[in-house]
Amino acid sequence: MKTQSKRRPQPLSPDSSPNPFDILTEEIVCKILDHLHNDPFATKAFSLTSKAFYFIESRHRRILKPLRPELLPRIFHRYPFVSHLDLSMCPRVDDNTLNVISSTWKATLQSINLSRSRFFTNAGLSSLFVNCSGLVEVDLCNATQLTDLAASAIAEAKNLERLSLARCKSITDMGIGCIAVGCRKLTSLCLKWCLRVGDLGVELIALKCKQIRSLDLSYLPITEKSLNSVLQLQHLEDLVLEGCHGIDDDGLSTLDQSCKSLKMLNLSNCQNVTHTGLSYLINGTEQLQQIILAYGSSVSPKLPKVTSDLVKCLNAYSKLQSIKLDGCTVTWSGIKAMASLNAPVKELSLSKCLGLTDDGLSFLVQSHKDLRKLDITCCRKITYTSIDIITNSCTSLTSLRMESCSLIPKEAFVLIGARCSFLEELDATDNEIDDEGLKSISRCSKLSILKLGICSNISDEGLAKVGSSCSMLKEVDLYRSVAISDEGIAAIGEGCPALEMINIAYNDKITDNSLISLSKCRLLKALEIRGCLGVSSIGLSAIAVGCKQLTVLDIKKCFNINDNGMLPLAQFSQNLKQINLSYCSVTDVGLVALASISRLQNMTILHLAGLTPNGLAAALLACRALTKVKLHASFRPLLPQSILGYMEAHGCVFHWRDKAFQV
Repeated sequence: MKTQSKRRPQPLSPDSSPNPFDILTEEIVCKILDHLHNDPFATKAFSLTSKAFYFIESRHRRILKPLRPELLPRIFHRYPFVSHLDLSMCPRVDDNTLNVISSTWKATLQSINLSRSRFFTNAGLSSLFVNCSGLVEVDLCNATQLTDLAASAIAEAKNLERLSLARCKSITDMGIGCIAVGCRKLTSLCLKWCLRVGDLGVELIALKCKQIRSLDLSYLPITEKSLNSVLQLQHLEDLVLEGCHGIDDDGLSTLDQSCKSLKMLNLSNCQNVTHTGLSYLINGTEQLQQIILAYGSSVSPKLPKVTSDLVKCLNAYSKLQSIKLDGCTVTWSGIKAMASLNAPVKELSLSKCLGLTDDGLSFLVQSHKDLRKLDITCCRKITYTSIDIITNSCTSLTSLRMESCSLIPKEAFVLIGARCSFLEELDATDNEIDDEGLKSISRCSKLSILKLGICSNISDEGLAKVGSSCSMLKEVDLYRSVAISDEGIAAIGEGCPALEMINIAYNDKITDNSLISLSKCRLLKALEIRGCLGVSSIGLSAIAVGCKQLTVLDIKKCFNINDNGMLPLAQFSQNLKQINLSYCSVTDVGLVALASISRLQNMTILHLAGLTPNGLAAALLACRALTKVKLHASFRPLLPQSILGYMEAHGCVFHWRDKAFQV
């Protein structure tokens, strides 16, 4: 019997020197890289392991998010197969940069994000769209400098499917018309805040781009004239008309089209649309699953009301799963009508709804027992009675938001933990919850978001129970929960390894021991400790060493944090993007050290007693990725105008604050 000869794996790189990693096939190495894509430092370390790994990683990379545009020349040749390019961290992207991009990745580029970039013109866009024929997704949000000439350049992207032009306020109907004619394959288009686009432009989009599935027309000066054409789109699923004040009942009554494919409709802040107009708009819609009527749908914009007439418009939609009525006045007739809806409602948002009482809410939830998400934020007439019935009827709740429900007693929170074991999110900010309530809520083992800000009745005892039982917690808010100390934070740090965000601001019992405990949370990305007078550079140093994924840090009014805390941040926190240093004891030395963090984009620097104009100037020049800086107005005449001009030319925006020192 012949034995089959096994094929020896080929070396992974042209390098002929002995390499123990050559026993791995390229396919195996690529599988390893697939698991490292969320950690840029891990990917970098991987590529530096050997020449072979460096070679493969450069050809495996498809998604690229450079920190600064000046880094682009280095990576053009190293990464030849990039398909998704995110330039949101590059405030300055000029036409020359777009020209090089279009020539380097002309065969592979499929999407590009320019939402935070400026300084490019229609010439650069024209080069990009003409050369990169495979582009299917482009984000140009906030490009207020773009005009109709840029829109005509976009029209060259014949294969474009997803386009966002939010806040492109200089583009008019003429430019949108060019896009409509050129980009016939569009499936998603956002024109939010494009204030010079009216009925003509929207009509052209509807007439030419027949594949549109998602259309955002928020705050456009449109009327019912263009809606007739929009409703004829056979594949339209999501339609956002938020803040379209030109749409009213009289106009909607003239509609002679219906959109059978529509699944989501957002009419928030449409102050001239009542139930009458709504009924005309959704008439014939068979697939409606979500409707958003927040802060509108009333004759009086000051008192948007949810009445039986409004809700009856939704009776025919058996697939309706999500209803959002935030900021409306709820009537008893409206509640009864919602309760009688023959639809599998899974999400109900009643945030800041005046008129919502125990009787109404209890009646409503008993009719929709399959609720998964409920928002009753700032419903200040709700008491124990509602929570009792909610937790007894809706036992499958995964999200409960109840901030500032001031009449709900502490005993009600025990019911939440005892009956809603599937809970993943709980917002109990500014409530009467105590340790017994926290102990009960700790039974919710899937809890990932817990907000307990301004909860003065909770202490370390209850928080420790949460820390030991809710290991999946990712976000914890303890803002001004003044009874919490190091012991409670230690339990969170020990028992919640997945923690990504924690806010312990203005808790005077917090010391460096809390930060040392939190340094065990390797995935921590956002830390807010402003006003914690007991923390110092020692605790911050522990965070810097242990939490290398940290991106947002607020240490405002932490007077004991000085330059000794900045140096470890500069060395270990290379992912840091945003920091608030106001009122700290940081001097020129610490600020210049921070400038070495290559990803740092946003700094707030107010009332640093040890900061001089020379030190500030040096830090600003050294920090190349800055896009936003808040400074005290007193520094403005002291800084050389050449430096300010240089920074602004590279995309940095200065916000000057004439704010008095707060003791």
